[in-house]
Amino acid sequence: VKTVFLLFDSLNLRMLNSYGGKYLETPNFNRLAEKSIQFNNHYIGSMPCMPARRDMHTGRLSFLHRSWGPLEPFDNSFPELLRLNNTYTHLVTDHYHYFEDGGATYHNRFNSYDFIRGQERDPWKAMVQPPLEKFREKYHKSQLNLEDREHVYYFYPINSEFIKEEKDFPSVKCFASGLDFLQTNKEADNWFLQLETFDPHEPFFAPDRFKEKIKTKYRGPRLDWPQYERVTETDEEVQELKANYIALIALCDHLLGNVLDYFDQNNLWDDTALILTTDHGFMLGEHDWWAKNRMPLYNEIANIPL
Repeated sequence: VKTVFLLFDSLNLRMLNSYGGKYLETPNFNRLAEKSIQFNNHYIGSMPCMPARRDMHTGRLSFLHRSWGPLEPFDNSFPELLRLNNTYTHLVTDHYHYFEDGGATYHNRFNSYDFIRGQERDPWKAMVQPPLEKFREKYHKSQLNLEDREHVYYFYPINSEFIKEEKDFPSVKCFASGLDFLQTNKEADNWFLQLETFDPHEPFFAPDRFKEKIKTKYRGPRLDWPQYERVTETDEEVQELKANYIALIALCDHLLGNVLDYFDQNNLWDDTALILTTDHGFMLGEHDWWAKNRMPLYNEIANIPL
């Protein structure tokens, strides 16, 4: 048995054409929908990031027991069960929560793993004295805090300084690593690949070629990280935040296309399962809310693609 499990983060089902989305063209999500079974009534169990992943690992609802945290000693993790029964399991991820306090013990259930650095507030690049004035000019004040090294916003502008070209983006590196696994092990059987990216989770930072296709009237500093609260921004700011999310969806669609191309070129459809889903959705101003966690579980959060 060979399986590729594609896991995105914060993927809003209503962005995808096959689910009726009209915000952008998603040709590769469409390609997958045409070749597979699409579930329209797939809903989350626990959320956000790590509770959802505990659900996936164990097949049990984490929210009935506790909130954010690691796998428990009594948890049976499916990658570990596969590993112990002669199926090689490999994780490729840029989801840094796996590697910090409160989120650990998931990745080492796999035989091997590749951790790609640089997403969101991953403490990746060491910059003792960041260029504060440059960052104040470059980023919207709502998503900047460089006085407090413990703040959620601290590392994003620093990490972004080292992401110059499309090949530098963590999600791009993830999918390159995943394809490398497929190529290296193309003659092997009995493996499970979890190819996972933090995108399109905020901050909505995508390569320029995806953003350039979506025009807005906003002319201020970079605005790509909405607050977890009610919508209070101007119309131009709202449109800019949405546009940046849409650009990130376009990147995800492109990366999915690379996997589908590999399946086509190597006839993996004959003997390899391909599964795609996300941990939860994301509010983009619907019901006057941004993001998740703070509001009722509207369908924009709870109804997810599979």
